[in-house]
Amino acid sequence: MQQTTDTILMIRPVNFRMNEQTAVNNYFQEDLKLKNAEINTKAQAEFDAFVDKLRAVGINVIVESDDELNDTPDSIFPNNWVSFHSNGDVALYPMFAENRRKERRDEVFLRLEEEGFEIENIVDYTAAEEEGVFLEGTGSLILDRVNRKAYCALSPRADEDLFIEFCEDFEYTPVVFVANQTVEGKRLPIYHTNVMMCLAETFSVICLDAIDDKKERKNVVKHLKEDGKEIIAISEAQMHQFAGNMLQLRGNDNQRYLIMSNAALKSLKQDQISKIEKHCPIISSSLETIETCGGGSARCMMAEVFLPKS
Repeated sequence: MQQTTDTILMIRPVNFRMNEQTAVNNYFQEDLKLKNAEINTKAQAEFDAFVDKLRAVGINVIVESDDELNDTPDSIFPNNWVSFHSNGDVALYPMFAENRRKERRDEVFLRLEEEGFEIENIVDYTAAEEEGVFLEGTGSLILDRVNRKAYCALSPRADEDLFIEFCEDFEYTPVVFVANQTVEGKRLPIYHTNVMMCLAETFSVICLDAIDDKKERKNVVKHLKEDGKEIIAISEAQMHQFAGNMLQLRGNDNQRYLIMSNAALKSLKQDQISKIEKHCPIISSSLETIETCGGGSARCMMAEVFLPKS
């Protein structure tokens, strides 16, 4: 069992723009006041440059293009609707925004099978949408695949009962908490766990300040420490620059890299960068349009592929 993979799935956008349906509780989104076609062109350029950087160090990036037929402005963030597991299981997740539900496409699975991956079983949680219950993939779930723990910050997009059900099905120990951010003077839930927390093999980058409840914060720290993770704390301001939205991947010669956006890297202080670089090098790319309009960053764009090879 490994925490990191060398293969990811990425979806190249064709209709990227600010999604009005997700903006209601994603407080990271901002309106760029540009025409949608212009936003999409900029996002495609950022996407392509990012893919090139990842491939340059030997990360296997499987790029599938979005479908023009579906109006899916957020398709660039596939990790919210699907996760791939080393036993051949694929999980499908219930999505808060109705226009995001169309992102789930069988073509993606066919493509992975063409690439030589085996899909044994699909575990489908999407019926929960009818009950207004959501759990948005590895946006909501931070999986410690080695120690079999799943971290989840509860929010309108991460339901506790469904999270517990996932943990029972996939044999993870649940670590539940609430993570908040300040919006117009109020403390409101952060929409996805993966904007405030990143879990790598030997460390975790996390915004502990977002966990207001002291007991919950202590519990998260206890779990990370008992699994030997160095805790690299970031501030709420850094989290708003997507410093929590990072993913560790493997490239050539099994070298680990921590992947993030330029905005995330710029927000980090030198001592935080030094702590990360003791574990692995950093790769960053400019994702300004995607971050501003989409309210998601580097980690959200990458669905890790852990499926067995046929």
